[in-house]
This record gives sequence, structure tokens and C-alpha cells, in this order.
Amino acid sequence: MYSFTAASRTTTKTKRRATSTVPDTWAADDDQQEDVVNQQPIIQLPVPVLVPYRPKTEARRAPAAMEFIELIKAPTVDNVVMRRALFKPIEGTLCITGHHLILSSRKEDSEELWLLHKNIDVVERKLSTFGGGAVVIKCKDFSVINLDINSTDDFTNVADSIEALANIDVPSLSYPFFYRPMYTIVEDGWTAFSTEAEFSQLVLKSEDWRISQVNKDYAVCKSYPATVVVPKSISDEDIVVASSFRQGGRFPILCYRHENGTVLLRSGQPLVGPAGRRCKEDERLINAVLGPGKRGYIIDTRTQTLAQTAKLSGVDVNMVACRGAVVGKAIFDWQSKGGGFELEVYYPQWRRVHKPIDRHHNLLDSLSKLMEACNDTSSTMDKWLSRLESSGWLTNVASVLNCAALIAQSLVQENTSVLVHGSDGTDTTLAVTALTQIILNPDCRSIRGFEALIEREWLQGGYPFGTRHFKSCYAYANSSARNPKKTFAPTFLLFIDCVWQLFTQFPCSFEFTENFLITLVQHSYASQFGTFLCDSVCEREELDLKNKTVSLWSHVNRPEVITSYMNPVYEPNSKVIWPSVAPVSLTLWSGMFLRWVVDQSPTKDTWSTITELKEKEREMKREAIKLRKQLLDMEKAIIAKRASESTATTTASS
Repeated sequence: MYSFTAASRTTTKTKRRATSTVPDTWAADDDQQEDVVNQQPIIQLPVPVLVPYRPKTEARRAPAAMEFIELIKAPTVDNVVMRRALFKPIEGTLCITGHHLILSSRKEDSEELWLLHKNIDVVERKLSTFGGGAVVIKCKDFSVINLDINSTDDFTNVADSIEALANIDVPSLSYPFFYRPMYTIVEDGWTAFSTEAEFSQLVLKSEDWRISQVNKDYAVCKSYPATVVVPKSISDEDIVVASSFRQGGRFPILCYRHENGTVLLRSGQPLVGPAGRRCKEDERLINAVLGPGKRGYIIDTRTQTLAQTAKLSGVDVNMVACRGAVVGKAIFDWQSKGGGFELEVYYPQWRRVHKPIDRHHNLLDSLSKLMEACNDTSSTMDKWLSRLESSGWLTNVASVLNCAALIAQSLVQENTSVLVHGSDGTDTTLAVTALTQIILNPDCRSIRGFEALIEREWLQGGYPFGTRHFKSCYAYANSSARNPKKTFAPTFLLFIDCVWQLFTQFPCSFEFTENFLITLVQHSYASQFGTFLCDSVCEREELDLKNKTVSLWSHVNRPEVITSYMNPVYEPNSKVIWPSVAPVSLTLWSGMFLRWVVDQSPTKDTWSTITELKEKEREMKREAIKLRKQLLDMEKAIIAKRASESTATTTASS
């Protein structure tokens, strides 16, 4: 296993597998603090100044301006007792570094805690009447850690330090910029799934599509990648105009093309506004994907009421149809236009269908209620079932699955192309387009295919991981303002849950296991890799993550790692996997939501047994093939011997 994980974890003491990028003279925090853990007696070390990673080709620069010495009030504290559900209490030394919270008992064959500050969602304080108190750390991976500290001063300093470090919102100071793997990177994950590579076969085989670099400087759409796939008949100039008619500049682009020729598109909502504006360039863009006499569906993931409200919410301006040269006032602030939906009078070939899914900020409330129910181990059966239903989480799962299945049905059975959008087109839109491809495309059910899907639809698709995953459900539950900015959301987790539901219904059709899905969720919230940092490709390029951090895919795709995620019962299935959304078919994901409450070892033991049996089966098949070959060789030898004897007898007789 890897030394550092996105989630909190316990390990037996092993040699360090990662090194700091900070020179020794600048006092790298993790190396020094681990020395504190491993040595006796414990000594007080000065809190270091962390320096962001710089490539080897760069000249040495001065340390970063931000000093963690002001944030870490208690670098080490002795006699701290850690309590967690399903684990025995551990007493040891607590060390706070610039990026990790470390607790070690300093005993042989004992457990350690390594927790990234980025994984901490909220810190609660419970004072004791006898001095000191308990620091309750609630993490984004849903674990809850209690640290009992005897001294009141240490209690306050530890809580203050952890809270401050967990709320640093400067990507360049996060751990991926300092992490250095000890293994050799065989494949660069940053270049493994480019738009050109993913759609090259489509462009070569089809005369209808082309790869455009209209967004190469990210001036057209900040949340799109530099290269996109668009209809060949539409010019870049028309695309620029059409982008000004879509929220966030997210003009319709290709997600997936089925073998029957139908296509799946996604975009932001049209900026129709109360004046009922139109854009002929936008109309030509989406009509270009339809053949003569063909019709298409527009799937809106909002309710009709919300779509109508968005249309009426804009500020009416003196703006006529977007057409002609893009100059002067032809491009203006899209936020002032008002949203809405495609008017049938201007899009007669398209039929609009509303498949409402909860908005992203409502999903966090749903997850918060779910985790409150999961952590309440004293609930009666009736109360548990009632709270599970009232959380609405499985209802949201069913909504996404149902929407994706409808889109898949339209593409395959009705031979109808589909355009999907909600409002921004960066949350539920991505969830349903990605899930649709898993239902239809068997390649997306392989490990590399699924990685490519995450890269294409979520990372390059503009899902704002940095914003959405800065806080999670525990922080939401503790906030009196209840997520006032409505920026945090578990949309990606909802999508992964839907994938898990498919996995349970078709366990032999996926090359990866449940553990792979859990790993992706963990790293999306807190990681030593730079893959899920920031909100868009544009922001990742501005921070030069490609050269300054390691990609998660570089780690996962190592031969010794990828095998641990492989499904032992995987059998490639080229057919469409139609999900069941019946209530009896959907279950709560115990491995994700109950793993810190209910012992998951029976499930792990079962999969281990299955793996062992499959390996024995492969060995027996190899042995059977070997014995069969030996049998054939013996039969050939006997036949040859008989033929020789027969020839000798015939010769002797004559």
C-alpha cells in the first residue's frame, strides 16, 4: 500500500516512501516531524517554512512568503489518546506538520495515524471540567477522530492549529506541490488522456466532426479544455458567437458518438432571458448534428419551474439576436442576460424533456442528513429507515440513473441524438452524460477507460473540484449559515455512487472493484496528487500542475498498483447494461457511508476468497492445458510407434 493516502489511515511503521521537495536547509516539515515520531525522547522542533515545489530546471528561489509558524501553535503534544469507532484507543505523541496530522505510540508493530489536513472537514471542541478536552475531527471521508488532550493550553493550541491548517485555500501551498514519489514514473498521467487521443478515431472515421482549438487561450470558455470536438460544418467564428449565448460560454460540444451515428452533447443553459432572445449561430450549431429529417431530444436536468425562473431572472438589455461579427456589445456579461431554455419556435427539430435532479447545493444537505443517520448507531430500525428515506440520497441516485438510462434509450433504441444541460452545465449535466457512457460503452467499464471518462467528462469537462470539495457534509451540518454561498457539493460522489449501483447489478461487467471507486472519491477531496486540484484545465495550466505535481493516473496505472483494483470475476461485456431503478434494486453503499461504523472486513474477506479461488482456477486451467498437451504428445507417440511397428511387420512378411 502507499505510504500516504487521501484519507486517514493506520499503518504499521514502515520506511518512508516519499521525500520532501524542500531542501534540508529549509527544514522540510514532514521529514522532520516523522523523525520526531520515530525517535525517543520527543524533542521540540521549530516549525518550518514550506516552499512550493519548483522544477529542477528552475533557479533556486527564496522560501514562500506564507509561514506556517503562525498557524502551528503546538508542533508536538505528548500523551494524546486517539479514539475512533472500530479501533482500539491509542495513546501517543501528536505531531502537527504543514500538511499532516500524525499520531504515533512510538511502539514496535503499533499503528500510526497520517491524516492530510486537506481531508479535515470540521474541528469540534469538547472541553473537560477537569482541564483539557477532546478535539473531535470530522473528515471528508466520513471518519470521525477524537483526540483526548490533558492540558487546556495544548487542547486549545491543537484545535486552533488544525482548524487553521485545514482551511488554507491556496492550491500552491497544498501537499501535491511538495510530494515526491520514490518510484519511477513509467507513464505520465497528465498526457495519457488528451482530447486529440480520445477522439482521434472518431475524427478519422467520420466526416462530420473536427477537433477545434477555438478555446486554445481559454477566452471563449474558461471551464472548457483548449481543444474540443465540434461539427465540421460549423466555423470557429460561429462557435464564438454561440458561446456568448450559453451560460459560462459553455457552447454545445460532443461527449459521445454511438456506433449507430447518434451523438450525445452537453452545454450550459441558453441565455434566453425574459426578452426571449435567440442566437442563430447556436441554432445552426446544434442542428448540424442532426441528419435530414432527424429529430433530437434536449434533456434539461431542472424542473420546468426552475427553468422558467432562470429565464425570468435576468436583466433585460437592449440586445438583438446574436449574429454577424462579434464586436462591441455583441459579447457582454452572460450573468446579466438571464437563463432559460431553448424555445421551440427556434429549435423545431428538438423536443425538450425535463428530468429534474436536485441542484448541487441541495445534494450536500441530502448527504449531511444521510451521514447523521449513519453515525447514529443507537437508532431503532424504524427510525433508521425513516431517516434514510428523509435524507433523499437514494432518491437522488435513482434520479441520475433514470435520466442516464433515458438518454441511453434515446441514443440506442430511438436513434435520436441528445443534448443535455441544466443551468451551469458543470454538475448534474456531467453526472448523467458520464453515466450514460458507462451504460452504453463497454470501454468505460475498464480501468483505463473509466480513468479516461473521469478525465474527459469531469476534469476536462469543467467540474469545479477545488470549489465543490473544499468542504463536505460535516462542515455543512455545523454551519449556521447552511452553505451560504452554495458552492460546496457532492455531485462527483453521487455519480460514483451511481457507478457502484451499476457495479452491484452487473458485478462481472466492470474491470475494477469497489475499492477503486472509493480511492477516486478520497483523492478528489484530499490527495498527494495534483489531478483533482483547481476548478478547470485553465487553472491547472496556470499553476503548471503538469510539471509541478504528480498525476494520480501515474500512480494507479503502475503494474503493482493496478492489479489491486482489478475485479477477479470480470468478464468483458460488449452489450448495453440497462440499470434497474426500482426501489428494491438500489441499496445504501455500505463500503462508502458505513465503513467507519460497520466492520467491512467480512466483505473484504469475501473478495479475498473470490480472488484466491479465481487464481486457483487459472492455475488449474494452466495445468489442464499442460496435461492435455502431454496427452496429445503421448497419443502422437503411440500412433507413431504403432505405425513403425506395422511397417516393420509388413517388411518382415515380404
